Amino acid sequence: QAQLVESGGGLVQTGGSLRLSCAGSGRTFSSYAMAWFRQVPGKEREFVASISWTGRNTYYADSVKGRFTISRDNANNNIALYLQMNQLKPEDTAVYYCAAGDTLPNIITAARYAYWGQGTQVTVSS
Repeated sequence: QAQLVESGGGLVQTGGSLRLSCAGSGRTFSSYAMAWFRQVPGKEREFVASISWTGRNTYYADSVKGRFTISRDNANNNIALYLQMNQLKPEDTAVYYCAAGDTLPNIITAARYAYWGQGTQVTVSS
């Protein structure tokens, strides 16, 4: 059974850093584009960053460009996806989701990603 599991969320002060991880198993996610989305209560899930299956192409929302870095490790059949978040702001507070899909990595629409993790909470205090 295909599964994505996020970890690394938590509480951090403004200006701090966190590194989110996502472990994929049960499927060959290594050939899939992967992405991070985030969501706050009452709002739609928002694209944060995505990466091609090779790792060579990355895309970012304007709101996180220059502060967040997405990366992946395809060394094993069970892939790992990361999101290094620096210079965090209170508006980055959300539940962060890892996603994978047989799609182009520049696709920022949540519906195009078929596999999702359960989410990890990131809270940035002011």
